[in-house]
This record gives sequence, structure tokens and C-alpha cells, in this order.
Amino acid sequence: MTTVYDVPPDKLVKKVGEKLKKNKAISLPKWAVDVKKGANTDLPPQDVDWWWVRCASALRQIYLHGPVGVARLRTYYGGRVNRGAKKERFREASGKIIREVLSQLERAGYVAKTKRGRKISPEGQKFLDNTAHELKLAHAELKEE
Repeated sequence: MTTVYDVPPDKLVKKVGEKLKKNKAISLPKWAVDVKKGANTDLPPQDVDWWWVRCASALRQIYLHGPVGVARLRTYYGGRVNRGAKKERFREASGKIIREVLSQLERAGYVAKTKRGRKISPEGQKFLDNTAHELKLAHAELKEE
């Protein structure tokens, strides 16, 4: 059986994001239109599908490293902040975005809450593995042609 480890992460996240966009439990909140992803960015995201890509990426991170909490995901999505003439410094990503993403993934049934953080549910693992399998099959078909 094909797993998340067997396919390129960028292609998997893009494909899972497209599938999550069709899920009614996961939607872009009203406040997320004008929000920055963290202190390290100057402007809101330019990609219109950024919310679903972030949801897919967080789901993949929980699959790989779960159980995972908000603090660890904030560190993963953080980056360097330009402080003018001073040295750059690392800053964590926005916690509100990550908390909302995790709650939406919970409502969709892909993530389960534990005492140590969020972990992937059997339904979420099946969803990611099936998507990875589809990607691997599509890649194999392209290789044959």
C-alpha cells in the first residue's frame, strides 16, 4: 500500500488541498481574507487557495509527526523576521490560523484530540494514503507514456 512517505510532499499537499476544498467542514473564515500568516510576512497570501493548502500541509505534518500541538506547528510554519538594520530573528507563525485549521480538521473527522496534542484519525490516515496512492498511479501512467 502506498503511504504519504512514497510521494513528493508538494504534489501531495496540492492534491489534498484540492480535495479538502470540496469538503463542507473546511472553509475559509471571513477574517482569513486579510490576515497575514505570521510576523515574517509583509502581506496577506496572494494564493486564493492558501487556506486549503495550509490545512493539507497541517494534516500531513500531523500524519508524520503526531501527536502535534499548536506550538510545534507554529514553529514549523514560522520564519525569519526582517527587523530593519538589526539582525533577522525567527518568529513563530500565527496561532489563530493553526487553531482554526486544527478545529476544522477535527470537525471533518481527519484529526483526533489527545492529551498530548492532535493525532491523525484512522479516517484521516486513510484519506491521505488514498490520495498518495492516486498520485503514485498517475505518476506511473505518465512514466509509461
